[in-house]
Amino acid sequence: MQAVQLAALADAPVGVEAALDVVSGFDTALVNGFARVSEPQSAALAALAAAVAGSPLAEAVSAAVSKVSTGAIGADELTALAAARAALLGSVHDALIDQADTALGRSRFEWTTAPDGATPSPLAAGSRAWLGELAIAGWRGVDHDLVAAADRTVESLLAEPTLRRLAMLLDGFTAELSACAPIATMDRVPARRWADLWTRALLLSRRGTGSTASESVSGRLLPLGVELHEHGTAVQAQLHGVIEIAGAPARRVRVSVAAAKVDTIAGPAIWQLLGVHRQLLTALAEHRALELTDMPLTATGDLLWDDDRAKAGDAADPFVTATVQLPQAQGPSAAPLDRDPVHIAEPVLLEGYRFSDGVLELGDQRIRVELDALPSAGPLTPAAVGASSAVIGVLRWDGGWSLRPLAVRRKVKSALAAFHNGDWALGPTDPKVAKAQAKSGDAVAVLRERAGRLLRR
Repeated sequence: MQAVQLAALADAPVGVEAALDVVSGFDTALVNGFARVSEPQSAALAALAAAVAGSPLAEAVSAAVSKVSTGAIGADELTALAAARAALLGSVHDALIDQADTALGRSRFEWTTAPDGATPSPLAAGSRAWLGELAIAGWRGVDHDLVAAADRTVESLLAEPTLRRLAMLLDGFTAELSACAPIATMDRVPARRWADLWTRALLLSRRGTGSTASESVSGRLLPLGVELHEHGTAVQAQLHGVIEIAGAPARRVRVSVAAAKVDTIAGPAIWQLLGVHRQLLTALAEHRALELTDMPLTATGDLLWDDDRAKAGDAADPFVTATVQLPQAQGPSAAPLDRDPVHIAEPVLLEGYRFSDGVLELGDQRIRVELDALPSAGPLTPAAVGASSAVIGVLRWDGGWSLRPLAVRRKVKSALAAFHNGDWALGPTDPKVAKAQAKSGDAVAVLRERAGRLLRR
């Protein structure tokens, strides 16, 4: 990535700021709920209707705004409002992706998957009713009783495999609301985040339960780097890479594997939770390619990982892949419900920059680096990033473009050395970290032994 490419990302595309202002207005309206619509809330709803006036949603949203303003709130009206909000964020997503593709000289596949024609499950009706209660009460009106009202709905959704995506979203959403309740006492409400979750849940509840279309691919997967997403009860490793398929253009793809965890498992130990994916972890730790056989690949560029269909192969330097293969690899399209700026993560390579105060400077261009996103389960540290001369990262957007590092090159004793988030996938390679981990004991092994003892009783 060159200075001229960064320059092309300096300013947001036309219309992005205006669209986000409309979304923010609607999110603020949700804070106090729609039980009694105030003048500012009416203005926010009118702005939402005006923003989609030229779209197929125009009639439904206009009718929904009229009914909500008079207190006639139903699931159909709220779904229309959620769809309008999602459509605006989708337009922002598309404008930003087009800006990035133009700046980087990249291409991507068009979205061609047919709409899901399956009938929505009757089990999802309960979730729509509860989400309607949230919208009426507003975030300030959420208490423990309102959150607890969703327990049976979440339980029934979890029991149905085809509704697992909605179930997991609602399960996490209710847990977050419960931890904050009563929300009326909070100094600051995360309005954007909760509106995102509310919108996504409401739209997912309207979808059918048809399976995601995919094709089987065989070829060589060249890793670029891995993101680690971790919180108290789960961890996810998301690999960004390029797949070479005979007779077809190279593609940019993702691999996501996850596991449940507890708070006491942190740092390098979290890799043990993903140990069933041995071939994947080997490729990450040893910087090797992966030979894939009939691996499912969705239209969104996600490989549905099956470790039995993969084998760690020859050495493959991610920096070479980023230099040679990445610029010409075709990117995937985002699924309709994933068209949101928060999901943007475009892999890039930057070289020849200066680093100062959490910002990379390339020529007279600057981009913020997400140092707070560096995982404790790998060797990347703010100091390592600051001393680096090359970085593989993912471009993200949150009110402006930023870079999340996946790997860096820096000088160590006058020789160039590479550091990757996945270097410790088979265990820490830093002697000090390995010694500290051995001294503290194997938390994963202890918890598994205790769990096994409880199950035998």
